[in-house]
Amino acid sequence: MLLETLTALFTRDLNRVKTELNQYHDEAMIWAVPPGIINSAGNLCLHLIGNLNTYIGGELGRSGYVRHRDLEFSLRDVPRAVMLAQLDDTIATVSQTLLALDETRLNEEYPMLVFEQKTSTGYLLVHLATHLGYHLGQMNYHRRLVQG
Repeated sequence: MLLETLTALFTRDLNRVKTELNQYHDEAMIWAVPPGIINSAGNLCLHLIGNLNTYIGGELGRSGYVRHRDLEFSLRDVPRAVMLAQLDDTIATVSQTLLALDETRLNEEYPMLVFEQKTSTGYLLVHLATHLGYHLGQMNYHRRLVQG
């Protein structure tokens, strides 16, 4: 039950990221970094793609994904169409991985040390869902800020 709920939430919010990207009238503004803002919406999008493909696809789904975290924050001007395609791929990876997991895995220790101490897989998945929601909110604010 929880895995189905998490799958639905990840899918919903990743689709909302796509909606945010599509609402920029000027694609270049996706990469704007106004004073007082650290990351562009584009970099937040790339970060979410890397994050979910690493911790869900790569670790739980054994997809072979190799993360380049520094690039998530340093790349610029990645075309919107490329990010939208990567988001579609991420939705598929997350959905396929979570729906293939046995619910008993949620109580097991997550195989990678992500925080200062080990956590359960369920804990990490809930964290990833809230992390996605946090950055989605930042993207929404960024879009409204740069578009006026």
